[in-house]
Amino acid sequence: MSDVQSKFQIGANPFVKKRSGFGNAAILTLLVACSSVAILVTIGIVMSLIFETIRFFKQVPITDFLFGLHWSPQTAITAEVVGSSGAFGAVPLITGTLLISFIAMLIATPLGLASAVYLAEFASKRTRAIAKPLLEMLAGIPSVVYGFFAALTIAPFIRDSGAAVGFQISSESALAAGIAMGIMVVPLVSSLSDDVINSVPQSLRDASLGMGATHAETVRNVVLPAAIPGIAGSLLLATSSAIGETMIVVMAAGLAANLTLNPFEAVTTVTVQIVTLLTGDQEFDSAKTLSAFALGLFLFVITLVLNVIALKIVNHFREQYD
Repeated sequence: MSDVQSKFQIGANPFVKKRSGFGNAAILTLLVACSSVAILVTIGIVMSLIFETIRFFKQVPITDFLFGLHWSPQTAITAEVVGSSGAFGAVPLITGTLLISFIAMLIATPLGLASAVYLAEFASKRTRAIAKPLLEMLAGIPSVVYGFFAALTIAPFIRDSGAAVGFQISSESALAAGIAMGIMVVPLVSSLSDDVINSVPQSLRDASLGMGATHAETVRNVVLPAAIPGIAGSLLLATSSAIGETMIVVMAAGLAANLTLNPFEAVTTVTVQIVTLLTGDQEFDSAKTLSAFALGLFLFVITLVLNVIALKIVNHFREQYD
């Protein structure tokens, strides 16, 4: 080995200086501190929700909150009203949240997955270069714009269509909000699913085609089953986004806490009520304001459960590729 080669070996390179033990320890400490910020912030948020929720349940029984069928915190002024009328029943809010999210996913799942499969497997490079950016532009539109679109276009169309066939449909409905919300989360489902489908090894496609399967059969029987974990994750993320949406619901579904599964009636969601309860000057010792923290904790638990379910699905269907 020549002197020039030996000079640039690891350990012999004059341009590489050995880092001192103190420097390594300082960098490691900085990295640990930075990575701990997210954990500490999460713990702080959860603990604040728990403490305020405990204060709320000291004034309102937890059974009335979880199983009550009437939500009207404005009427809950005295302890007698709270105890007798069940004004803090969260069932209507939970039902409205699940109803709108369900409608949104009914819209977003087929549209998002179909567009992802087309762009990843069937579209030409030129078509993909044009269609994918246009589709992802929907993700950059503010949710308030979707709310305007739902209130001024979707809701009147649904109302007029119902009136034409003899159905009376409210101007504010869960269906209008769900359709607008589904359109909003289509780019999320499509983009994530497209990335997952493209990550499936090409060798699986080649093996299927070599066995005589058509391209469509390969996509249906090989590519999509292999991409199930990632697709499940994209659907979960879209569901969480739909559950946490506020502006579309306010403008298209209204504020009425109706206990109904009829998509043509006005409903409200947990997030909308949280905003309503904390808007303006409020007394943080009142049950009305503290109920917002109970709703927030409940929403956090729902999101946690969804993540656990998604993790189970991913672990069950995960496949290892070389």
